[in-house]
Amino acid sequence: MPGDALFASPPVGRAGTLLVFTFCGVALGTVSGLVPGVHANAFALFLAAVAPGVPGPPAGVASAVLAAGVTHTFLDVVPTLALGVPDPAMAAGALPGHRLVLGGRGREALRLSALGSAGALVVALPVAVPLTALVRQWQAALYALLPVLLVAVFGLLALAERRPRRIVAAGVLVGLSGLLGLATLDRPFDGVLAVGGVLTPLFAGLFGVPVLVDAARGDGVPPQDDATITAAPRTVGRAALAGVAGGGLVGYVPGVSAGVAATLSLPVASAGRGERDPDRTYLVATSGANTATAVFALFSLVALDAPRTGVTVALQEVGTPPLATLLAATVIAGVVAAVFVPVLGDRYLRLVGRIDPLTTSLLACALLGLLSVLFAGAAGAVILVVAGLVGLLPVRLGVRRVHLMGVLAVPLVVG
Repeated sequence: MPGDALFASPPVGRAGTLLVFTFCGVALGTVSGLVPGVHANAFALFLAAVAPGVPGPPAGVASAVLAAGVTHTFLDVVPTLALGVPDPAMAAGALPGHRLVLGGRGREALRLSALGSAGALVVALPVAVPLTALVRQWQAALYALLPVLLVAVFGLLALAERRPRRIVAAGVLVGLSGLLGLATLDRPFDGVLAVGGVLTPLFAGLFGVPVLVDAARGDGVPPQDDATITAAPRTVGRAALAGVAGGGLVGYVPGVSAGVAATLSLPVASAGRGERDPDRTYLVATSGANTATAVFALFSLVALDAPRTGVTVALQEVGTPPLATLLAATVIAGVVAAVFVPVLGDRYLRLVGRIDPLTTSLLACALLGLLSVLFAGAAGAVILVVAGLVGLLPVRLGVRRVHLMGVLAVPLVVG
């Protein structure tokens, strides 16, 4: 049974070989994480297509794939913070990380993200065993109730907007993005890298292009202050724990993203006395949810034979080695990536700060267009434009972007 592999012993072999493959995966995940617009799942599905042809022991290739995916979840915050910084007049509708950058706290934001991911990794590893056993026991009921669960999740997201006009706007965005998902997902697209690549134009259009468009008129990355973390330790800790809880939701329930999980967990993460720092809390919780998802999805694959992320799909393609081998690769990648985030991120912020924001936005949009065509052919460019138009709506309507995750949830509910 799939669950029997949960406690299997690692294969006899040279640990040095597995370590080399793991560090190769870290290097690959670092490069992919620093490239703007490369969605983690699209990157992982690309790995799924090429990994079977990589020479080397299956356990080594699997370790490299997993290390690359974990590293990507740490490093992708760097281009997110550095690119797409809007005009200060639009700060109220900006992403939480961008508001910190506008306030000169980008270096602090990088370290908060690294702490959120690292803390979630430490907590998620021991929590994953009992949680996976619980999910395994109730797996059939979970799948049967999935449409109801997704409707409840997105209903709560809409209610979190509080004002009636915004609640209605949230519902409209879920519906529009859902129609986009119904029209594009599970359709064949002929790209050079046609490996589930429709995710690239979809997510780049919904969440990447609109941010860059709004940033084109901005002043770019302003000078950044010191890297001191001003958030209280209990705030960081509570937000990281909230991220783990959100990662559990994302890791076992399809159609939910880390951003959705972090938004739902934000009231809990900010529940402490005197803790009113939603931007820092959200950043830590989202980073934590991203990394915790990687851990929980790994256990979901090994114990439930249910791949929940692109990385776990890739692992299925190359063969899943014993869990101990995969956990070792996860921990090593997480430790290295946590160091890389501030070290590389500080330099990234300085470099982007020297470039005109219009030039930065145009170059980043051109890269997203190229990636869309490579992954999904000419149709990818059309999808990118249409998704980009939908993605411009949340800020104009004064609501959160997470409602656009209806692009995955609605097809799951309907289908």
